[in-house]
Amino acid sequence: MSAEPSYRNRDRRELVRFYLLDHRTPLGKAIDIALFALNFAFVAIFVAETYALSADLRTTLWHLEVGIAVVFLVEYVLRLYGAADRLAEFANPYTVADLLSILPTFLVLFLPGVTIVNVGFLRAVRVVRALRFYRFTQDAEFFFGTISDNALRALKLLLTVLVLLFVSAGLFYSAERAVNPDVTTFGDAFYYVVVALSTVGFGDIVPVTAAGRWVTVAAILVGIIVIPWQASKIVREWSRRDKVDVTCPNCGLSSHDRDASHCKACGHVIYQDDDSSE
Repeated sequence: MSAEPSYRNRDRRELVRFYLLDHRTPLGKAIDIALFALNFAFVAIFVAETYALSADLRTTLWHLEVGIAVVFLVEYVLRLYGAADRLAEFANPYTVADLLSILPTFLVLFLPGVTIVNVGFLRAVRVVRALRFYRFTQDAEFFFGTISDNALRALKLLLTVLVLLFVSAGLFYSAERAVNPDVTTFGDAFYYVVVALSTVGFGDIVPVTAAGRWVTVAAILVGIIVIPWQASKIVREWSRRDKVDVTCPNCGLSSHDRDASHCKACGHVIYQDDDSSE
């Protein structure tokens, strides 16, 4: 039975919150799929603009970017409107990333003559829109169904690697493109970041600006810290698949083998309701 009818009598804020979080009703799925597709388009436009394009195509992409940014602004306002705790939602890292990703577009739109330090770099902040994909991994339920917890963790690890590479490449490109002849497109920056983070270091592309060096340092540090941390959670869960969560009353050790009758640490008798048919 659809969950939609039970929400018809609720107030408008609850309805907004429900449909922004829902994955089961037709409208909830449609909203999820639309936002997912627009997110892909938004980051793809940033990448496309780093290549040689005709003036007409650049104008079309700019209009498309503004249109998508307006949609995301509406989503941002609706999330704040429908949130049970608006202050907590406003401070949510994903919500902050949503705002940061569209702010440069509107700044360039309404202040076309702005001379703030490197507008190009400011517009590059749009790459943080890639963080928006994490919203789709907050739980194991998606608009196409439900996945296992292990698959969700693996998806988060893959997404972490891709987001790290993409954001780092975008920032590196913005810092280097004006002065580094070896960095002319997003592809050049992406290639450099992959080589740098994998510690291969061919040396054919090197940062020539202080900002480019700091982006490289930050990307390497984040990669060293975040990727092993998420990978360790996957390994930990895989290693616990054949364990049961029983705590020894003597020493407090938990996670024992399914057929264990005594604690492997202290030898104390433990009780497990083990089904021998499994």
